[in-house]
Amino acid sequence: IDAVLPLHAFTFYILLSLSNGDRHGYGIIQDVEERTDGAVRLSAGALYRTIARVLEQGLIAQAARPGTASGDPRRRYYRLTPFGRAVTQAETNRLARLVRLARGSGLVPEAS
Repeated sequence: IDAVLPLHAFTFYILLSLSNGDRHGYGIIQDVEERTDGAVRLSAGALYRTIARVLEQGLIAQAARPGTASGDPRRRYYRLTPFGRAVTQAETNRLARLVRLARGSGLVPEAS
């Protein structure tokens, strides 16, 4: 796990998106935009470059998804692997420690 940390922000957003279930690329783009209230908009190029890298690292895998009458059978779906989930949890813990340090320095207001 330590070998892939810290994660690039785009990687973290993609892994978080997949933590709730399988998604296709456009679904990931929409989910990230929604989760960040529009602050982060992944381009298709950035998304698929990141997907290629995290597939190679074993953080995600292509999910078998049969075509449905309402869906496009050409879409590729991705899922978070157990290793990817462990990495996402480790990154979340790392970021939480950083926020605690910042709060201790008075840089971040205490949560209400």
